[in-house]
Amino acid sequence: MQSFLQYRRFGAAARAQIDRGKAKANQANSTQSEPTSAVANEEVQQHIPRQSEANSHHGVNTTVDPESGRTVEEDGESIAGLPIHEVTTTQTRHSMRTALGHSLTGILARNRHAHEGQGGKVFVVDWEGPHDRLNPHNWSIPRRVGVTLQISLIGFFLTAASGIDATVLPQAAADLHVSQVAESLATGLYLVGMGLGSLIAGPFSETFGRNAVYTGSMAIFMIWIMASALAPNFGAQITFRFLAGCSASTPLVCAGGSIADMYDSIEKTWAFPVFAIGSFGGPMLGAVMGAYIGPSPLVSWRWTEWTILIASGLVLILVLLFMPETYGPLLLQWKAAHYRQLTGDDRFLCEHEIVDATLLTRLKVSITRPFRMLTEPIIMVMTLYITIVYIVLFTFLVGWPYIFEQTFSLDQGLANVIFVSMFVGTQANFLLVPIVYRITLKHLQGGKFSPETRLWYGMLGPSVLIPVSLFWLGWTAYSSISVWSAIFAVAFFGFAVAGIFICIYMYIIDSYEIYAASALTFVALIRYVVAGGMTVVGIPFYENMGTHYTLTILACLAVLLAPAPYLLFRYGHHVRAKSRFAVDR
Repeated sequence: MQSFLQYRRFGAAARAQIDRGKAKANQANSTQSEPTSAVANEEVQQHIPRQSEANSHHGVNTTVDPESGRTVEEDGESIAGLPIHEVTTTQTRHSMRTALGHSLTGILARNRHAHEGQGGKVFVVDWEGPHDRLNPHNWSIPRRVGVTLQISLIGFFLTAASGIDATVLPQAAADLHVSQVAESLATGLYLVGMGLGSLIAGPFSETFGRNAVYTGSMAIFMIWIMASALAPNFGAQITFRFLAGCSASTPLVCAGGSIADMYDSIEKTWAFPVFAIGSFGGPMLGAVMGAYIGPSPLVSWRWTEWTILIASGLVLILVLLFMPETYGPLLLQWKAAHYRQLTGDDRFLCEHEIVDATLLTRLKVSITRPFRMLTEPIIMVMTLYITIVYIVLFTFLVGWPYIFEQTFSLDQGLANVIFVSMFVGTQANFLLVPIVYRITLKHLQGGKFSPETRLWYGMLGPSVLIPVSLFWLGWTAYSSISVWSAIFAVAFFGFAVAGIFICIYMYIIDSYEIYAASALTFVALIRYVVAGGMTVVGIPFYENMGTHYTLTILACLAVLLAPAPYLLFRYGHHVRAKSRFAVDR
């Protein structure tokens, strides 16, 4: 609905701008040239052959106006929709149709470059100015925040689907006649699907726009979730869960692009956390949503899927009604289409259309380029870091009963409700936003802003608190110690993992700019595939090693990576200077 209204607003703006351009072009055509002296006329005549010869090399036919001595471009065209008496070309350099293209604000008239194919002049459509109200960067803050919250809500429920099945492992395994380790594949394959699906997310959003990706992929996701709820056997269930994960990845990968569509560097300091903190809590509250479904005598364990289906349907309706398109190149493509329709001149094109990159070519780049990031030290360190974080987070989903049910004798529902503590911890990252914002603003005012500024989200506690919270949880998980100790440890872990997520994503986006999509695709692919595999390993890990040593091993890995934000803050600019893809400020 909002996209349709947006398209109509672009049409109205294009019509108003063309009316202004016509008036400007007619005024230029009606201006009479001043008489020239004999000497000046002679100089003009000497110049004409050279000018005509130069134009002939560019495929432009010119003649000389007998009265003014000016050259006139003969493109043999007329302006659609203009009465013939308004078309005056004898005293200008251009036909009325071409003059209109030159007179419109935000239109760059130029010849095609060699790599752009055959053809002469094109009118490249851009925003009408730096304050064009149709540009998403110039929308009001409430409108942009509203869009950001909708994207966060999409991410929340799609990630909630990754965690909710883990809460009904015993009941689902018994009903489908498989072991709990096998049933954990329902969570593991969902995560693997999210990783593999990220490879095709970017090209689809660059071809069809953000809204088409959000609505289309959510609709397909709902089909697979419904199929999973109705699955007659274990094989069907995990297949549909895998396909649901592939569909769920697309909106999550595109969310960073939507944020970049609307916010500048300083605004992203608070805008990206608004998206990330909300959506990152999905797996945690997903576990809470499914807490009492499994052991309930009133409903089947399959209601975990039905719950996600209903919630996703409500979000899809919200997005269809209120989500505007934010992808700038597509919006300019709409604008160019209105110009072509109103003028009948097919030379009006946005930069995105001049060289027509097909979906197939974009897919080829998106699938191959992320793997070229294997040589990037920054990408490898950050990928390893966030992969460890995700391994801990998602093995928690299947290891939760060993930590809370068996140790503290809590029932299945109450143990999963403790995930609320982790969610509250993630929301505490909002306390860091004003601190990091002031630091970023100070650096910008001093002209010293660099991507390393984003690392403050990790350095102000989260990097250290990941191993601290894991050691704390691992060695206080005794029945003789109050359960509240473990609950507080989980809250600090939630704060830490969300802070690291924000730190890594923002640092990569600002470090790689035009290559950020490929870099983030690689990060998403690795972390989800590895985390999905480790989720299946999680149950044997907790059973064989025990809660204390399992969490200790994970904490030791976190200790090795804890210095990463501090080291990159100190030496990151040297690393970027030697990189093939990173920007060097």
